[in-house]
Amino acid sequence: MKAAILGATGYTGMILLRLLSEHQHIDEIAAVSSSRAGMDLKEVDPGVYTALGKKTGCTGGKLVSVDEATAMKPEVVFAALPHLESAKVCAPFFGNSVVIDLSADFRIKDPVVFEKAYGQPPERQDLLDAAVYGLCEVYGDDIKSAGLISNPGCYPTASLLPLIPVLKEFGVDGKIVINALSGISGAGRKAAVNNLFVERTENCGAYSPGKSHRHQPEIKKELDAALGGGDADLFFTPHLVPLKRGMEVTTILDLPKEAASGLNDEAMNSLYEKYYGSSPFVAWDGGRLPQSRDVWGSNSCRISWKIEGRSLMLFSVIDNLVKGASGQAVQNMNIRFGFEETEGLRVYGEL
Repeated sequence: MKAAILGATGYTGMILLRLLSEHQHIDEIAAVSSSRAGMDLKEVDPGVYTALGKKTGCTGGKLVSVDEATAMKPEVVFAALPHLESAKVCAPFFGNSVVIDLSADFRIKDPVVFEKAYGQPPERQDLLDAAVYGLCEVYGDDIKSAGLISNPGCYPTASLLPLIPVLKEFGVDGKIVINALSGISGAGRKAAVNNLFVERTENCGAYSPGKSHRHQPEIKKELDAALGGGDADLFFTPHLVPLKRGMEVTTILDLPKEAASGLNDEAMNSLYEKYYGSSPFVAWDGGRLPQSRDVWGSNSCRISWKIEGRSLMLFSVIDNLVKGASGQAVQNMNIRFGFEETEGLRVYGEL
């Protein structure tokens, strides 16, 4: 099968190249970069060039333009492009290839909410209803027939996986408070003063707190759906910490009295077994708090919890570059094309 990666020179695209280099069902890869078309891939990313072997032979081992990639008619297109640009660049592929978009351009279906979060209306409002939200463990059945898959962000993925089963089964009484810690690579591969080593090392801090971060509406819409059309009172605060990659999320919520009365570790184990028992990339353990190194380099999400009376604390970790981006995109492709869900992906973290 032939795949195209738009934005192949960013962190997300570079991880995609590595994952697809080992994917047994991907025979050809077109690495796309409009600004660097014609450049040898080994000059841009020598770390992956040898591993790709013959898979980039279709482009002579070079980066290609969008027009060149379109002419190659790939079965699947990964769009690792900036928010508000992806929908424009992907235009030639809609209806011709399965598009897995890693930007936010199709994540929020309400144009008013989208504009409030991103400062302008969505580029392709006509495709919003057709786009399937690619949270694999929740929307797997819809993904199987999708032509356009909107890959969730890293913050939403790490926040939603532990929360959705809780809200569906138990509900919530009051606010939901999420505090998330992210590695610097979550900001993308770009030159910015705030991402410099001397700025980030020995330094951490919150940004866009409460209800002001643009991922808050993306998380809230899924929590509302888990509540059966409710209105989740969500406070989401991200923090940038001095890690290259990795993400840890701590969530606190109060449960309704009737739900909290019988809640214990056994009930939490049963809850996650019900929702994720057949999911290869979600693991849970109420006896140990997860750490980011547990999942480094893997497509896994590890979950734990602590019960304090009516208050439930949830803890989750992912690799923001894998399960939070490229890995989940490959998982979406695997589900969509009927491949083994774990193909090309790791379920364990590196030491």
